[in-house]
Amino acid sequence: ASPSAGPAELGFVEAVPSWRLRSEQFPSKVYAPLPGRADAFHRCLFLFCCRTPPCCCGLRVFRNQLPRRNDFYSYEPPSEDPPSETGESVHLQLKSGAHLCRVCGCSGPKRCSRCHKAHYCSKEHQSLDWRLGHKQACAQTDNLDSTVPDHNFLFPEFEIVIETEDEIMPEAVERDDESEIIGTMGEAHEEELESMAKHESREDRIFQKFKTKISPEPEQILRYGRGVAPLWISGENIPQEKDIPDCPCGAKRLFEFQVMPQLLNYLKADRLGRSVDWGVLAIFTCAESCKLGIGYTEEFVWKQDITDAA
Repeated sequence: ASPSAGPAELGFVEAVPSWRLRSEQFPSKVYAPLPGRADAFHRCLFLFCCRTPPCCCGLRVFRNQLPRRNDFYSYEPPSEDPPSETGESVHLQLKSGAHLCRVCGCSGPKRCSRCHKAHYCSKEHQSLDWRLGHKQACAQTDNLDSTVPDHNFLFPEFEIVIETEDEIMPEAVERDDESEIIGTMGEAHEEELESMAKHESREDRIFQKFKTKISPEPEQILRYGRGVAPLWISGENIPQEKDIPDCPCGAKRLFEFQVMPQLLNYLKADRLGRSVDWGVLAIFTCAESCKLGIGYTEEFVWKQDITDAA
């Protein structure tokens, strides 16, 4: 399917309760089931990134999908009502499935030899958790899985709430572009404006289109639209069809969603002198959303930076 124009689903940050876990390398999870596909009733896309800037290959995205009846999720959806005010603690440890590391949320096959309740992916994360609170909490096993560990370097977690984008008519975009130019130039002569228009670069036009498109909702951190055209921030480093690898199943990949630069404001990734940065992260997934069983398959992410010209 070729990309087309159309309204996107916009994602906005919303704070989540303090008992939610946080992740060091996991900036986005998108729940994206496919209507009419029984094998993709539960379908998730997980975007991971390395927060250390020199890591040029530190962006990876994985897809997982399951039918409604499976061994991991209830057949019926969870209640939309908030937890009752009974004073009962919310448990962070899963009651079934794989044990997860208390520090990073990855698979945690190792566990504390004293309490046997805290799980870790490695000795390094176990040591970190021990120094930053588990040493005291280890003896209090009744409260262990309801205590949120804070290791000072994790990405904060937020819920993404979705709203449908209002369409902006092309003539409105043109009026906004024209008013911005006139407002910037002030009392500029007609000859100067004509000269400016002639020398306007493709880079300027694309960045102006990006700004105008997001101006009604500047806080958006995600744009979802399977099969629509991405909203690029720059005229440079826009991929061609040949740059997007096919899925291992043989199907083409198509655009599904993009992460916006506004997300960086919430991640606090540079608070320890280390930082990640991007202009747009565009996620391309298998057009057939091929069957996976209970496994995960890697999809493709294209990173476009903000150029100096922008």
